[in-house]
Amino acid sequence: MLKTFDKKYLNKKVKYLAGVDEAGRGPLAGPVVAAAVVFSKNTFIKGVNDSKKLTESKREELFDKIVSKASAFSVSVIDHYVIDEINILNASLMAMKKAVEKLNIKPDLILVDGNRKFQSDIPVIPIVKGDAKSFSIAAASILAKVTRDRLMKKLSVDYPVYLWEQNKGYPTKQHREIIQKLGPSPLHRKSFLKKILTEQ
Repeated sequence: MLKTFDKKYLNKKVKYLAGVDEAGRGPLAGPVVAAAVVFSKNTFIKGVNDSKKLTESKREELFDKIVSKASAFSVSVIDHYVIDEINILNASLMAMKKAVEKLNIKPDLILVDGNRKFQSDIPVIPIVKGDAKSFSIAAASILAKVTRDRLMKKLSVDYPVYLWEQNKGYPTKQHREIIQKLGPSPLHRKSFLKKILTEQ
């Protein structure tokens, strides 16, 4: 039970717990997006789970519930230029750190999905497969994924040939073939394309 996992971290010193996750480490185009979310001790939203296990329509539905029931939430977007400059791992950590810094409640503890943590004056605990274990990380994964998907759909209007409204920038066979045929867009991550472009 995801909520029970979070509750064991709450005590006299830890009143506010933030769950943090990112979306968009794997895509060839667009930004990486991170979200941070804080819930009150007894807030529970049925259906919240690792965003990858949910359908797009279910994520959209849960997004609105999370936003309305969270004590605090924030989203941070790091663009493809920064990803190319500092690499995707560092860009993901930067996005997660910025999301926490934007929260209007300062958490006492941060649970972050994965096995890496960012520098913070607040204690950070990395949780491997955290989006399947922790209620607040799962909620953050939904906020990050929905925000990024919406962004990619908007960007696809300017670059319709790449079909981002369908692939969201991920390296599907079709997306890779389009890049090989037409070349990259200005929003592609150059550091991700070396292999694809040499395969031409």
